[in-house]
Amino acid sequence: MNSPTAPEAVTIAGARVASVTRNTAETKISVRVNLDGTGYAKLSTGIGFFDHMLDQIARHGLIDLEIDCQGDLHIDGHHTVEDVGITLGQAIAKAVGDKKGIRRYGHAYVPLDEALSRVVIDFSGRPGLVMDLPYTSGMIGSFDTQLTHEFFQGFVNHAFVTLHIDNLKGVNAHHQCETVFKAFARALRAALELDPRSAGVIPSTKGSL
Repeated sequence: MNSPTAPEAVTIAGARVASVTRNTAETKISVRVNLDGTGYAKLSTGIGFFDHMLDQIARHGLIDLEIDCQGDLHIDGHHTVEDVGITLGQAIAKAVGDKKGIRRYGHAYVPLDEALSRVVIDFSGRPGLVMDLPYTSGMIGSFDTQLTHEFFQGFVNHAFVTLHIDNLKGVNAHHQCETVFKAFARALRAALELDPRSAGVIPSTKGSL
């Protein structure tokens, strides 16, 4: 899945960019992120609906995101989805660096028709996931809805963030999942935004995150 417009070939000076490659016996993954992007996405995981959800992260988080994953889909999607979460978390942690000047916290409510989700994130340096997502269906196309938890668990463990996800309302499982990923993107965008009033300052009384 590709968004309409590719980024410029030359990276803007000071942009927060990172690339990570992760190869195991189960998956071979490369991820590139630009936290100061425009929402460009180039995605290939072999799971169409999962690519659609990753595109929401790029588009609504204004993150340029390139992900290529070759996974053992002849077994199922578990390793692919979990390992993409791990690798994306590693890439974002690398790109954000020492966290100086970021807002640190972000939250968003996102509706889609009858569905409504809330996501709150803290770049705390401590991995933690609290998730309440009562799906009304076990599958969305070829995507096992249980894997949403595996994706976000892998992400928080390697991005070192605290993440609260709540689907507040929803009847259609596609809508439930999409509101979660869109709200995650908006919360991520808010937390990673540079605060001009705190330029060069780590947003913690401890002096480190």
